[in-house]
Amino acid sequence: MVGLLLLKQLENLSDESVILQFKRNPYYQYFCGYDEYMPALPCHATELVKFRNCNGKEGFEYIFKMSIEMHGDAAEESQVIVDSTVQESNLTFPTDGKLAIKIIIHLLRITKNEDIKLKRSYVKETKALRILLRFFRHPRKITKALGAMKRLRAIAKIIMRDIQSKMSDEQLAIYNGVFEFYFKVLSQEKNDKNKFYSLHEIDAYAINKGKDHKGYEFGIKASIAMTKTSGIIVGVAAHKENIHDSKTLVSVLDNVHKNRSIPVEEAITDRGYVGTKSVTK
Repeated sequence: MVGLLLLKQLENLSDESVILQFKRNPYYQYFCGYDEYMPALPCHATELVKFRNCNGKEGFEYIFKMSIEMHGDAAEESQVIVDSTVQESNLTFPTDGKLAIKIIIHLLRITKNEDIKLKRSYVKETKALRILLRFFRHPRKITKALGAMKRLRAIAKIIMRDIQSKMSDEQLAIYNGVFEFYFKVLSQEKNDKNKFYSLHEIDAYAINKGKDHKGYEFGIKASIAMTKTSGIIVGVAAHKENIHDSKTLVSVLDNVHKNRSIPVEEAITDRGYVGTKSVTK
């Protein structure tokens, strides 16, 4: 099961696809520990979901620790190389107009589930405004694109108020948290801090890593520690806030110490960690 999850992540496959590829590809089976070809599905795709839910964060941390212990003394080097990267999410820029469209779709879905009739659904107007958003970077059409984005936010708020006025107290108690979150997303401005860039990944933020080919990356900053000589990954850490690289050393080194018995004596970094000369336990 761990091998299937690794292949799923490496090849960017869905649960159904990785199960099917396991049946077709003998290399996948060898990677998962099979010595002979097995012409059958290893499990049902839903079992991967159950496996993830049953193990949770603590379970996968235990599996990660076991994978480090399998390398023996090679994973116990006193010197480690630490670097930070971006764990990218499937988000695109610009996001404000697209988020408004997604909120409208979710609100219309709520009306269907709760059997609520709206004064107006704005479906046709939303489709026309979506087309205008495509020209957001066009110098001659940016004014129309900005107007379309403003109108989409207004439509989402109108539909939300209409739904709230027709809901019972019991229904409002269920959806109040959702409506408050949607209102925060629709009210945020361009230069606001702690913006929401996604409805399903609210922890994602915009990161500028100074790359020439990519101005901003959307996701979560992650730190990785690997041994200097053997190149074994012995520690990882994800950061909920976009903090400077020099401030990420403490959390990633703490994770290394949880997975190993020998403490780290020296962490080798690039110039992005300038300013940090020592870290106390």
